[in-house]
Amino acid sequence: MVNKLPELSIFFPFWNEEKNIEKVVRKAIVVASKIADRWEIIMIDDGSSDNTLSIAKRLAQENPNLIVVFHDRNRGYGAALKSGFEKAKYRFVVFNDGDGQFDFSQISKFIEKINKADIVIGFRKKRLDNPFRHLLMNFLKIWDFIFFGFNFRDIDCGFKLFKKEALRKIMPFKSEGAMITTEILAKAKKEKLKIDQVEVSHYPRLYGDQSGGNLRVIRRAIRESFALWFDLHYGRN
Repeated sequence: MVNKLPELSIFFPFWNEEKNIEKVVRKAIVVASKIADRWEIIMIDDGSSDNTLSIAKRLAQENPNLIVVFHDRNRGYGAALKSGFEKAKYRFVVFNDGDGQFDFSQISKFIEKINKADIVIGFRKKRLDNPFRHLLMNFLKIWDFIFFGFNFRDIDCGFKLFKKEALRKIMPFKSEGAMITTEILAKAKKEKLKIDQVEVSHYPRLYGDQSGGNLRVIRRAIRESFALWFDLHYGRN
């Protein structure tokens, strides 16, 4: 049995996830009470145009451990993660995508490794999304190896656990789009933080649409990648 963490901040980014948010959060509540003495779940609505925010507010009214953060407009995946990192108050911080494609109970695997690491990142045992997303992931691995000198099995896996003191060494983050995960890992490498990896299950998206493969997101990621490279080499962070 995995030892309980003394405290844990959990956050989920949501964008137009009205059909997923309640199931995702209610499952996380059950798990959180088993793995942490004190915990919070932060629901980040990134400018949804559906009922995601109203559902989040209703859930927060039912449970004092639930917190709502929202953006007035859709700013991007990285912006949602940034808000989660900034709001999280406890010694351990985990984020998990809000689309229901991960089993949050598998956080027990991360907890087993976090005492000997600064960051534990997931890698999908079998990625269950469209072939174009697979192609993008492989391209990202090559890109990040060339520009930032690291090679992880699944860079953009939306399931990562951090020690808060490790986050303090690499924050603040600047990327507001998909390159946020590259920024996290590149800054962690620069600070010589210990990163461990753990296998997680991946499930098909049942509701809603993925945005990571559209051209606008890809163009933004390329711009942010060059900005990150310049900042790491010539900036102050």
